[in-house]
Amino acid sequence: MLPGLLPILIFIIADEIWGTQIGLIVAVVLGILQLIYFAIKDKKLEKFVLMDTILITIMGGVSIILHNDLFFKLKPAIIELILIAVLAYSVLSKNNLMLSMSKRYIKDLQTNEAQEAIMRKSIRNMLIILTIHLIILIYSSFWMSTEAWAFVSTALFYIMIFGYFGVEFIIRYLQNRKKIDIELLPIVDEEGKVIGKASREECHKNPNIIYPVVRLHLFNRKNEILLQRRSLKSDIEPGKWDAAVAGHIRFGENAEQAIIRECAEELNHKLDNFSPMSKRLFKAKNSTALMLVYIGIIDNLPKPNYDEVEEIGFFKINEIPPLINKGLTTKGLEEEYLQLKSVKFKK
Repeated sequence: MLPGLLPILIFIIADEIWGTQIGLIVAVVLGILQLIYFAIKDKKLEKFVLMDTILITIMGGVSIILHNDLFFKLKPAIIELILIAVLAYSVLSKNNLMLSMSKRYIKDLQTNEAQEAIMRKSIRNMLIILTIHLIILIYSSFWMSTEAWAFVSTALFYIMIFGYFGVEFIIRYLQNRKKIDIELLPIVDEEGKVIGKASREECHKNPNIIYPVVRLHLFNRKNEILLQRRSLKSDIEPGKWDAAVAGHIRFGENAEQAIIRECAEELNHKLDNFSPMSKRLFKAKNSTALMLVYIGIIDNLPKPNYDEVEEIGFFKINEIPPLINKGLTTKGLEEEYLQLKSVKFKK
């Protein structure tokens, strides 16, 4: 739209220097030169520039003949009215004219229903903004000074349009930040095949959703098992002894990637030696998890991340039952104990 607004800006400058009549002549000449320039450059007549030049020539000529710049002042209002008509047609009819124009300029443009719905909403908001601006513009043409009309027809137009897009950008940015902060987990079937995704909060409140969890048991060469005491801030079994590493698989991750990440986050340990041990469904009151259990080897006691873990330590396997009896272990560790008894690593 800038080429169409350029003659208005030139008129405002010329009007301030030489008066309205010279300003109109300069604007009309500039409009004609614009049309010639774009015709030579693009080897075709640009419809918008052609319409703009015709309007500015007619209204400028009438203004000079009648010694009244009112017609010229109404020129941007007429252009805006045409744009409003296009937007209104796109919103109120089944045929989205703006989308059709976009596809004409952007080859192979593909859109889905959700994207088209967002576009219609934006068009509707633009329609409201331009209608308000048009009313102010017409009022300024009849009853306000040339300086006030100049502000309304140019600066106010940009303030309203870019103000709207600025607010939209901030809203989308904050929404995207919120989405990033929400941890998305994969939804799986009983075999572990991913069939969807949901937030961590949703998974922990709906027992009909199955989400995968990785659990890693680490042994040293003495066949001692490394256990962690879960953080007191944990929303599941806080403060209880559990597998060395336990955590959710994030959406887009596989089990191995999740184990390596969780091991680094909780134990500050780079893991490179582990293998699968078992898989089972774990049904709690409000959630259902698919437990993917792995075992691995670790030689030394790592330095844990105390934001994630309360404490860690090596235990002999026969030290686990007393912890279970005292209710100091998680349900997961209790269920896996019998399998862990049979694990033997060569010294």
